Amino acid sequence: MRARIRLNHRLLPILLALAIVMQVIDPSRVWKILAVGLGGAWLVGWLWARRLARSLRLMREMRYGWAQVGDRLEERFTLRNDSVFPATWVEMEDHSTLPGYRVALATAVGGESEVTLLTEGHCSRRGLYLLGGSTLRSGDPLGIYTVTIEDPASRALLVLPPVVPLPPIAVTPGGSLGDGHPRLRALEESVRVTGVREYQPGDPLRRIHWPTSARRDKLYARQQDSNPAGDWWILLDLDQGAQAGSDWDSTVEHGVILAASLADRGLREKQAIGLAMNSAQPCWLTPRENERQRWDILHALALAQPGGLSLRDFLERGGKTFGKQASLVIITPSTQMDWLESLAPLLWRGLAPTVLLLEAASFGGQGSSQAVAEQLQGIGVICHVIPRDLLNRPEARPGQAGRWQFRQSKITGKVQAIQRPEHLDWRRLAE
Repeated sequence: MRARIRLNHRLLPILLALAIVMQVIDPSRVWKILAVGLGGAWLVGWLWARRLARSLRLMREMRYGWAQVGDRLEERFTLRNDSVFPATWVEMEDHSTLPGYRVALATAVGGESEVTLLTEGHCSRRGLYLLGGSTLRSGDPLGIYTVTIEDPASRALLVLPPVVPLPPIAVTPGGSLGDGHPRLRALEESVRVTGVREYQPGDPLRRIHWPTSARRDKLYARQQDSNPAGDWWILLDLDQGAQAGSDWDSTVEHGVILAASLADRGLREKQAIGLAMNSAQPCWLTPRENERQRWDILHALALAQPGGLSLRDFLERGGKTFGKQASLVIITPSTQMDWLESLAPLLWRGLAPTVLLLEAASFGGQGSSQAVAEQLQGIGVICHVIPRDLLNRPEARPGQAGRWQFRQSKITGKVQAIQRPEHLDWRRLAE
């Protein structure tokens, strides 16, 4: 902590010097009392402020290293005074960058003692923010000096986008056309083997299970799941020119929520999920099926901001990296038709696209989403038009971290906690 001491009354040294000069020129009891009084007050104020500058300490602790939109944030401030001089007034100013969260405290602390204060707020917007630093202001009781102590301790707080329950949204399985039927002459079998059966004329030789055939002295073929089982690629279109709305009520935020919720659903279904975004910092996460991938996707979505690359150019540049026989879920508010031309080569390569078309008009944008949906359906691509009202509801701003829920027994009248906050340990911001 860096401390500064500032003299509030610049006139005090002048008055003291004038009293001393007048005592020398015209000795009098009045000038003597005035000089001693001013000098004594000045000395006491300086000693008091100096001790406070060396003895005041602030410890700032928080719960939860990350949060979700809607979650409660809780902090604990411990102000300690190691001096014998009490701090009759202390002000604290917060420099956190979390939107809507400002801490302004005023208190007092006695000599060789400490006080503890609790504050809370809510995370209202996704992103990466800093909690801290802090500025303490105090001074002597006479108000001669002000002590300013800068505490640079801070901690990063990542606010993740909300994950909400979605209505049934059919994702076209990899290796299929838009109507969900397997592509003819495509390698649509999944790698999962469900058993073996007797070899039948016309079965490819590569499907013969030789160990079973040798053991039973008859040809047996592997029986595989006939449903295509490709990876999921979630492509979130963040082209600045295609977005509509502002702040939370915009296609950007609704697209992020939709991508986060869809990725969560896929991972819970044991599906390998990848993420691609034409954001300000382009993102490309190859499909994986683990909890680490969930964190990476939510982390990327928390930091995502609109960029300048159009969806058409993004598909042209990155289309080859999606692989084959994969499901491509495109989330876009674009009402332009040009990106449909970039989608056609992906269909020829065996990708199975599903388009979640955010209805730009419901967010105040221009263009007809229905016209784009009809064009997509005309080439056999499943398209779901997502209106603004689908996610514009309280469920879209969940968040349970830091919240308690209680239930009162109808028989005994006793109140019991049915939900307790997790990770209740306090962590210092400097750690």
